[in-house]
Amino acid sequence: MPELSRRRALTAAAALTVTAGAAAAHGTTARAAADDDHGHHSSPDSFDEVYKGRRIQGRPASGGGHHHHGGPPVAVFVDGVELHVMQNADGTWISVVSHYDPVPTPRAAARAAVDELQGSPLLPFPATTATAATTAAN
Repeated sequence: MPELSRRRALTAAAALTVTAGAAAAHGTTARAAADDDHGHHSSPDSFDEVYKGRRIQGRPASGGGHHHHGGPPVAVFVDGVELHVMQNADGTWISVVSHYDPVPTPRAAARAAVDELQGSPLLPFPATTATAATTAAN
């Protein structure tokens, strides 16, 4: 077994410090994201608010034909139309509207979709030709 030299002791201490610092930073970031999402709804898993004149809602999905990818099943709606969201492996969320802009929560994904839509209606996904024609006619 190799002897413990000063160099090895300092290297191990530095590695532990970096690991502990990264873990603390990640915990602070996760808490900040969670704190941003609290206080606006009755439970951490649901929300119902008006954002920029659009009603956004989110709640745990109850299975029943709901399709989701990764993470807990969550149903998110903009003005009553379902916004398909999914959780990435790193814990961030994306939607079909803002697919390349990951956000920390389903609420943030709904808000990002409202921002991206710029007043346009959210079409059901997958949009059918009949749905698109009806929406275009209105």
